[in-house]
Amino acid sequence: MLRHRFLWLACLTLLSFPLSLRAQTTTGTVQGYIKDQQGAPLAETQVIARDTRNGQQTRVTSQRNGFYILAGLTPSTYDITVRRIGSAPQARRLDVGVGQSLSLDFTLTASAVELTSVQVVATAAVEMRTSEVATNVTQQQVNNLPSSSRNFLDLASLAPGTSIENDRLNGTARRLSAGAQSADQINVFVDGASYKNDLIHGGVVGQDRSRGNPFPRNAIQEFRVLTQNYKAEYQKSSSAVLTATTRSGGNDWTGNAFFTYQNKSLVALDSVQTFDKLVADSIAAATSTPSTFRVPDYNRQLVGLSAGGPIARDRLFFFGSYEGNYQNRSNRVNIVPPTGFPALDTVSFASRNGFIDSPFRETLVFGKLNYVAGTNSSLELSYNGRYEHDTRDFGGLRPFESGVRFNNKVSTGLFKFKHSGGFWLNESMLTFQRATDNPSPVPGTEPVSRLYGFGCCAQLGPDVTIQNFTQTRIGARHDISYAGWQWHGQHILKGGVNLDFVNYRVLKQNDVIPRFVYEQFPQGGSATAPDSFQIPDRVELRAGTANFVTDNQQFGVYAQDDWSLTQRLTLNLGVRWDYESHMINYDYVTPQPIIDSLTKYSDSLFLPIDRSRYFTNGLQRPRFMGAIQPRLGFSYSLDEAATTTIFGGFGIFYDRTLFDQAIEEKYAQQQPKVTIKFRLPGDTTSGRVNWNNNYLNGGAALDSLRAANPGAGLAEVKLIPNDLRPPRSNQFSLGVRHLFGTITVDAAYTGIRSSNVFTFYWANFNFTCPQRTFSIPGCAVNRNIPGFGTILLATNAGKTWYNALQVKMDRSYRPGAAGGIGWGAGLAYTYAKRETQGFNDDFSFPNPVDYPRQARNDERHHLVANWVMDMPFAYGIQFAGLLTLGSGLKYDLGDRFGGPANAFRAGGFQPPMYKNLDVRLRKDFPAMRGTSLAVSADLFNAFNWWSYSYNNNGTISGPVNDPRRFQVGVELGF
Repeated sequence: MLRHRFLWLACLTLLSFPLSLRAQTTTGTVQGYIKDQQGAPLAETQVIARDTRNGQQTRVTSQRNGFYILAGLTPSTYDITVRRIGSAPQARRLDVGVGQSLSLDFTLTASAVELTSVQVVATAAVEMRTSEVATNVTQQQVNNLPSSSRNFLDLASLAPGTSIENDRLNGTARRLSAGAQSADQINVFVDGASYKNDLIHGGVVGQDRSRGNPFPRNAIQEFRVLTQNYKAEYQKSSSAVLTATTRSGGNDWTGNAFFTYQNKSLVALDSVQTFDKLVADSIAAATSTPSTFRVPDYNRQLVGLSAGGPIARDRLFFFGSYEGNYQNRSNRVNIVPPTGFPALDTVSFASRNGFIDSPFRETLVFGKLNYVAGTNSSLELSYNGRYEHDTRDFGGLRPFESGVRFNNKVSTGLFKFKHSGGFWLNESMLTFQRATDNPSPVPGTEPVSRLYGFGCCAQLGPDVTIQNFTQTRIGARHDISYAGWQWHGQHILKGGVNLDFVNYRVLKQNDVIPRFVYEQFPQGGSATAPDSFQIPDRVELRAGTANFVTDNQQFGVYAQDDWSLTQRLTLNLGVRWDYESHMINYDYVTPQPIIDSLTKYSDSLFLPIDRSRYFTNGLQRPRFMGAIQPRLGFSYSLDEAATTTIFGGFGIFYDRTLFDQAIEEKYAQQQPKVTIKFRLPGDTTSGRVNWNNNYLNGGAALDSLRAANPGAGLAEVKLIPNDLRPPRSNQFSLGVRHLFGTITVDAAYTGIRSSNVFTFYWANFNFTCPQRTFSIPGCAVNRNIPGFGTILLATNAGKTWYNALQVKMDRSYRPGAAGGIGWGAGLAYTYAKRETQGFNDDFSFPNPVDYPRQARNDERHHLVANWVMDMPFAYGIQFAGLLTLGSGLKYDLGDRFGGPANAFRAGGFQPPMYKNLDVRLRKDFPAMRGTSLAVSADLFNAFNWWSYSYNNNGTISGPVNDPRRFQVGVELGF
């Protein structure tokens, strides 16, 4: 209690000060030195940055050493004017990107006449003096690079060391990851608001199991991907950070509308369909009948509208956008029961077969108001909504009635205030966010599910799980920046605090709908012979209700000093501390029956249980106070113009434990699994009960059966250690950056050592022979603990290692001179090794012996190239493309389940190269009366290259990419 009072007092104290704030997550900085022709510093020189969109001005004056800094600049194009009495003024036009720190020096000449007007000279400044390993994705790239789904996260792959799941027509997840860590460890900020998923996997709210997009792409102005960041502003990420800024209205009304279309006739056959067609055509030719092959129905329409402009010129501005993703596809259900089982003839499988519609609908909306409160002051208010409805997870042996209705909603509101004065900058931010993830069965009439064990496995009736995960966050953030301290060089001091009030509401009804399992046995070979499908072998369900409601407070504070010892050498010195009041169940009490049983039968466990670590009376779990995260970065320019810079750094980063993992100990007790086995009348097999057809009606009959068999439901035991720690990573890098004309080249070694990876091990199951396999009788041993089922021990002992050489070449898009070719291009190459130890996923079966340190998900070479090129001699056509090459998709190289040869680990199998090329042609027609028209054609996987996923023994498990797809579009600008 005393600790909480201290935190509240600290928060209230910080929030009560008129802090000068800086949110590096969304803004950029321009800084430099002003000198005369003899190189002497010029103090008291006025520097004015004017946003060309809306005319807002930021004014500062230079210090006695000539240093000035324009901090907190919203990404935009600025006219930066320098004026001083006795000197001729100068003005430069400069593009400032999100998170960028640009250097711009001025040399003024003496002038006896004070000029009132000054010519603005365009300047292309490049970020050279930063310790971060970062990639900026510009508005040109966001608008013009091909992207099948318009998910802006796709373009994060332009940063070395990152990867995103392939965009597939039938894909149901789009997760971004970096280095050796999972997608759970990233964080995404949009306009400074965190989109972190605290509840379930995926890293970003709404991305764990959705085929949709997190944000309307036509509202994204640009974004920055930091794979190694040595600043302290960012919280809850031990991996990459993506920070995006949205578009704003200006002094002129502009708008855009687009429509793109794709259907099954524009999509080539995939490898499975090609094989099915070959078989169907062969049968048709042999029988002189029409071919039964049919391409599943599919069409997709992506539509969007955006507009922005002044409500009150030079004062109040609006921007709004909408994007719709409308997909109609069909899934083929094809259940063919085996012959020889009369009971199966009474089940209407054939009536469920055919092509069934699987619609997806997504609506994305965004609105923003910007208010210029005066020189150096502004207000911003915005809202983003994401609404998705998806009917899916059926096809093959699952009919439509067994499908899932998936609803996904994310709403985010944001209010920001910014003011600067003198050497201070103030920015405050309030956010509200609610995210809901809600999969549930497709509405139907059957009360129970039936699973038939042939082809493994045909399911009739509803899906058996109902879930609803809701995360609500109210956050406040303050930051501080002061640039007026000079001591052994120039210091820019920063500090800040964030406080989030989070509520988690979880309905986790896994397997709550009864499932009757019909097993296939040889006639006469089971208790239900002669026809094993006459009655179900068993019924499975979970009893009870699993609802979880928890409040959590997240607090973070940081301090940082960007110290320029000289104009060439800058040190970034910082430290961050984060705290959560309810990351895990700190007040949880281990049920006494669990303590008694596991203590009495401790000799039966393969993994010993440390009582002091795994049992608690509600007082053995102190809050984790150790998330202290020092950061150190440096950059040193080898020449005065910073053409060549050496950079590097080291930092410690903490993430958080997912709430869904933390509640497993309670969930296992609240909803135990019930299994009741059946027998035919007259059968006396022990351990089974007589079958009654009324059980298939569910309701009272099944409730009575369950009440009559209280011992059929044995709860699992899931023990979470009292000293559970959130995921952590140590990151370090060393590199060189050089400017070749207009092309920037970065080459850096980056290393990441992550720990505290969460997983469960089996305590009462193990393999007792050296081969550790099911194929040897008696090798797999399960030791029953009276009163309970599986005994699982959680640990955060998992580790990863990542070492990489990352090379990046970048040339920002620039329009060509009269009659010339405008172009921009980039290349990101990664040579990396990824290793893991002690885990596979949330459940590492059975224990750490099977997961030694080994290369896993290891793709050594990965290259991504992109380009946008104007072709004025080809009737104004723009040509853009995205090429991805890899030395083979990420695969597990070890684990005993890879088979006896363990082909990957032995080097006996090399996955083929992954290749994909997406290209885009766009034709802009001459504008008429302020209205422009453009048409576009996108070709995805242009050469129809195929890539497959593989099992550990080198056998193909299936394709991982879609075939060649063509897409047409039209765009109207006004």
